[in-house]
Amino acid sequence: MLAWTIYISFLGALALLLLPSRSATLARLLALLVSVTTFALALLGFLQHRSGEMFTVVSVPWIHSLGIQYSLKADGISLTLLLLTGIIGICGVLLSWNIDVRVKEFFAFYLVLIGAVYGVFLSYDLFLLFVFYEIVVIPKYFLIAIWGSTRREYGAMKLVIYSFVGSAMVLVGLVAAYVVSGSRSLSLDYLAGYHFSPHFQMWAFPLVFTGFAVLAGMWPFHTWAPTGHVAAPTAASMLLAGVVMKLGAYGCLRVAMTLFPLGLGPWGFHVLGFGSWRDVFAILAVIGIIYGALVALVQKDFKFVIGYSSISHMGFILLGLMTLNQIGLSGAVVQMISHGILAGLLFGVVGRMVYSRTHTRELAALGPMHLSKVIPFAAFTFVIAGMASMGLPGFSGFAAELMILIGVWRSYPTLVLFVGFGLVAGVAYIWRAMQQAFFAGGPLVTVPPDDHPLPPISLPERAAAVILIASSVVVGIFPQIFLHVIHPALNSPMFDGLSKGGW
Repeated sequence: MLAWTIYISFLGALALLLLPSRSATLARLLALLVSVTTFALALLGFLQHRSGEMFTVVSVPWIHSLGIQYSLKADGISLTLLLLTGIIGICGVLLSWNIDVRVKEFFAFYLVLIGAVYGVFLSYDLFLLFVFYEIVVIPKYFLIAIWGSTRREYGAMKLVIYSFVGSAMVLVGLVAAYVVSGSRSLSLDYLAGYHFSPHFQMWAFPLVFTGFAVLAGMWPFHTWAPTGHVAAPTAASMLLAGVVMKLGAYGCLRVAMTLFPLGLGPWGFHVLGFGSWRDVFAILAVIGIIYGALVALVQKDFKFVIGYSSISHMGFILLGLMTLNQIGLSGAVVQMISHGILAGLLFGVVGRMVYSRTHTRELAALGPMHLSKVIPFAAFTFVIAGMASMGLPGFSGFAAELMILIGVWRSYPTLVLFVGFGLVAGVAYIWRAMQQAFFAGGPLVTVPPDDHPLPPISLPERAAAVILIASSVVVGIFPQIFLHVIHPALNSPMFDGLSKGGW
C-alpha cells in the first residue's frame, strides 16, 4: 500500500502532462487530489504499523546479476517522514494556487519531486535509494530555474552542483562497501550486518556522511541552501526545507551511521582536540547552529532570514545524531518533523502571503506597510510559526530541541553552553524579523496604493496555514505518538552497531 505513494505521485505527474494547456484549474485540483491521496496512504500505513518495527512493502528481483532488488521497506523512522512528506505535499499545492504560468508543468515537476522523496524514505536497497535520491535533483532544478525569482538560474545550478558532488561522495562509499562485502547485495540489512574492518569504516563513514550532510545543509557545505531557498518559488522552498534537506539527514542516519558505526569510534590520537569523526561532526553542527542564527540576525531580505534559520535548525538535527544516545537520536528525528512543518509554514508566509502581494522582501520596505493591519492573518501566522520555531512549549520545536539538548548534555556537556547561545540568537532573529516586517512604527505606506489594496489571504492559504500549525501542535503536545514508533526502530538489530557504542 505504501508503495502507491510513489506510483500515484508519478502517475499524477504523467496525467498532468496529458491535460489540455488551458486546464489550469483542473491541474491544481488534480495535484491536490494526488497529494491528499498519498498523504492518506501514508497516514493509513502509520496507523496500521504502530509497532514501529521494520516491515516489507515490496521486494522483487531487479538486477539479479548484481544482487540489486526493488526493495521497499518501512519502520517507525520512515513512517514519520512519510507523514511529513504528505503534509508538506498538500500544503505546497495549496500555497501554489496562484501559479498561472505553465501550471500543469509546474505541478507535474512538483509531483515527481514528491514521489521521489517518498521513494527515498521507503527504499531498502541502497542502489534504489540512490536512484530516487538522484531523481529528486531533476525537478528541483526546473522548479527553481523556471518558476523562481531572485537569481533563479544561479540558485538552481548551485543547488544541483552541490547535490551532485554530495551524491558522488555517497556513490563512492556505497560502491566500496559493495565490493568489500563480496558484491552479493546492496540491501541495507546485508551491508549493515557485514563486519567491515575498522580501517575501512574510518574513511568510508566520513565520506558517506559528508555526502549526505551536504544536502542537509551542514556547515561549511551549506551555501547552496539560502541561495536555493530565496530563488525557489514558495512550494519549492517548502519542499526544499521541509523534506529535501531531510533526505540528507535521513541518509546520514540510515546509511552512513548504520553501515559504518565504527567510523564514529575514537581514532586513538587527537588532532586539534578532536579524537573522532563524531567530535568533528558535532562541532560542525554546533557551528552551523550558531552561524545560521547570527547570519539570519543581520539579513535585510525576509526570505534570507528564513533560509539561514534552516541552516541553524538543521544543525540541531546533525548534533542530535552525534549524541549516539536514544533521546538525542529520537530528538533528531522529531526535529526533522518539526523543522519540516515550521520551515514550510515560515516560507509559506514570506513567499506566498507577503512577497506575492507586496513584491518586495526587504524588511525596511515591509515595515512602513503596517502588514499586521493590512494582512493580519499573515502576521498572526508568522507570530505563531516564529514562536514555535523559537521553542515555545506546546509546539513541535520545544519537544524536539529539548530532547536534543538532553542528549547533548549526556554526551557533550560543554557544547550545551554554545547551543544555548544559538537558541538565544534564534529568538533574536525571529523577533527582529517579526518586528521589522509586521509591527514597525512610522507613517502608514501602502504598496500598491490605496485604490488597489493588497489582496486578502485566500482560502487555500488559510487552509495550509491551519494544517501546518495544527501539525506542529500535535507533535508538540503528543510527541509520544511518534516516539512510540521511533524508539522500536532505533532499538532494532539494524542499529546494533550504534547501540553497542553507547546508548
